[in-house]
Amino acid sequence: MSLLIQGGTIVTHEISYQADIYCKDGKIAAIGQQLEIDKDTQIIDASGKLIMPGGIDPHTHMQLPFMGTVAKDDFAAGTAAALAGGTTSIIDFVIPSPQQSLLEAYQQWRDWAQASHANYSFHVAITWWDESVKEEMAELTQNHGVNSFKHFMAYKNAIMATDDILVASFSRCLELGAMPTVHAENGELVYHLQQQLLEQGITGPEAHPLSRPPSVEGEAANRSISIANTLGAPLYLVHVSTKEAVDAIQYAQNSGHTVYGECLAGHLVIDDSVYQDSNWSRAAAHVMSPPFRPKSHQDALWKGIQSGTLHTTATDHCAFCAEQKAMGKDNFTQIPNGTAGVEERLAVLWETGVNTGKLTPNEFVAITSTNTAKIFNIYPQKGAIATGSDADLVIWDPKASKTLSVDTQMSNIDFNIFEGMTVNGSATSTICNGKLAWHEGELFAKPGDGKHFERPTFAGYYDSIIKKNQLNEAKPVAR
Repeated sequence: MSLLIQGGTIVTHEISYQADIYCKDGKIAAIGQQLEIDKDTQIIDASGKLIMPGGIDPHTHMQLPFMGTVAKDDFAAGTAAALAGGTTSIIDFVIPSPQQSLLEAYQQWRDWAQASHANYSFHVAITWWDESVKEEMAELTQNHGVNSFKHFMAYKNAIMATDDILVASFSRCLELGAMPTVHAENGELVYHLQQQLLEQGITGPEAHPLSRPPSVEGEAANRSISIANTLGAPLYLVHVSTKEAVDAIQYAQNSGHTVYGECLAGHLVIDDSVYQDSNWSRAAAHVMSPPFRPKSHQDALWKGIQSGTLHTTATDHCAFCAEQKAMGKDNFTQIPNGTAGVEERLAVLWETGVNTGKLTPNEFVAITSTNTAKIFNIYPQKGAIATGSDADLVIWDPKASKTLSVDTQMSNIDFNIFEGMTVNGSATSTICNGKLAWHEGELFAKPGDGKHFERPTFAGYYDSIIKKNQLNEAKPVAR
């Protein structure tokens, strides 16, 4: 089946222009006017609408086993929600248990993901270290299309990566041509503050942001950047939420280091007042890490996006329902950390970014799709509208108005952190692998329609870094 989108305005990260798009065999076959098409081609009228690369969410946790429970949105439900919001690809996280084989965990996530409606790929977390981990990292990069590894600097006594693990893993990433990524929070400080608050009898959701103040993120961001810079490795910081972390990234970039920053749609629009809600369930529903911050940090995040200090937007979609959140009724440290957002990301960013003048439509495309594709080495296969690129597209109606609500969401959970927010601009059609996957409120994709995509390593780029490091080491010391 082939598909023709006609009458719309194409918007890429660079330019906007009017043209039709002909999709065949999962690829963009032609772009232009009066295109030659097959007789059985499905035609979609996009008059008055925009055609953009499908969203790529670089940070999701579908079906994640975490804190004694499992996220409610499995790969089927989570990717259906993604398509409803205009996102055609996710990069999820394989998180091995300490001492578990990376390859064993990877295969488990691959099995779960076979039910996906949208396309998917994986980062793999480094939660422990020995020679077997080092060897399996090579197997994952060389034979399974994994080019990024995640390091949690938080969650002491669980999956926290200590400094020695960061050094070993970052060095291995440099050898393999893979991107090290970090969740930057000082886990020792968080643990200490949690115990201190509990001893004071502060046990509710209001304690969560107190146990993870901006300074613990700033410290970890600076530390991880320093380690990466010392080794000569690039670095990608996930869910940046504070001015301190933005400043650390900007300083490193100004010093000539390769550091990328990601922020969440939620952190751009929701502040820490949610933890003061008198309704325990509503307050607990917002518990995620890093937590929502005072409004002053939102301004720093927007400026980071506008200046290019921050490059991508994500959701950290990890959905838990009220019953699961209630596991921490008497101890806030037991509330499963996570919120949803994969369905709402694009609409929220359009409303608060493009409609307010903070972003142009082209910049919107960059931070929701193209930059992720470039950073994780899948551009122009994805994140582009070009002949030969994957036919992953979203038809966007900038005039369509809707109110975000738990009553209309695709997610399996019973809460929406954007509840009641009216957005002007939303996806009317989502094309995934050249097929109409979502159209005017109806899901057409089936479980299993989503395809796994591999991400090549950055071999050439890393070779140049290693040569530069070797050259610097060989320079004689001035006396």
